Amino acid sequence: MSTPHIDAPEGAFAPTVLFPGDPLRAQHIAQRFLADAVLVTSARNMFGYTGDYRGQRISVMGSGMGIASSSIYATELIRHYGVKRIVRVGTCGAVSDDLDLGDLVLALSASTDSNVNRLRFAGMDFAAGASYRLLRDVADQAERARVAVHVGNVFSTDLFYSPNPNMADTLAAMGILAVEMEAAGLYGLAAEFGAQALAVLTVSDHLRHDAHMDVRQRQTGVDAMVELTLDALCA
Repeated sequence: MSTPHIDAPEGAFAPTVLFPGDPLRAQHIAQRFLADAVLVTSARNMFGYTGDYRGQRISVMGSGMGIASSSIYATELIRHYGVKRIVRVGTCGAVSDDLDLGDLVLALSASTDSNVNRLRFAGMDFAAGASYRLLRDVADQAERARVAVHVGNVFSTDLFYSPNPNMADTLAAMGILAVEMEAAGLYGLAAEFGAQALAVLTVSDHLRHDAHMDVRQRQTGVDAMVELTLDALCA
């Protein structure tokens, strides 16, 4: 059973899918963390794998960058492959002064400049929030592992390069923790289809302090985030 964007047979995906933006990061996660990982799709070079983590079947698939791309893949995973839980694992740019490089953010909710949720919600504003059960599971695992996490509102933008030089300050003034590009769309879509969704993010840049992780720091930080998330999902 293939879809317009995922060439995989029926049953190829587990009920729980990790959802990084970069397909090569999906490949890395599968090879690094999943036992007996099998490539189940590579259509359009968007890699998806299914394997085992601590006795539980888990899938990981790239989503592409932005709400438009990630919504295509999330919709097909949920509607055609029976996926019940999607957890975005990615990076973000901090705007809050309380965040440092390498910190972990659990996106309780996601503000956005995108119009997708208004299209879903008859032109009204939809409060795009994470699934509490997933949020609680990861927060509890972080507490057990003594890993500090920040829980709050993020901003999902359609524009990676904003033409507004004051945008980061505006977001910080409203209590936004960080900027990314997918969570608001994923949360709205999950609500529409009755699935669970969460975004777990590593701070790779600070947009107001001009601070950036190098390549090695990004890989190490993302691996720690993925391991924490998998431990929470499979506890």
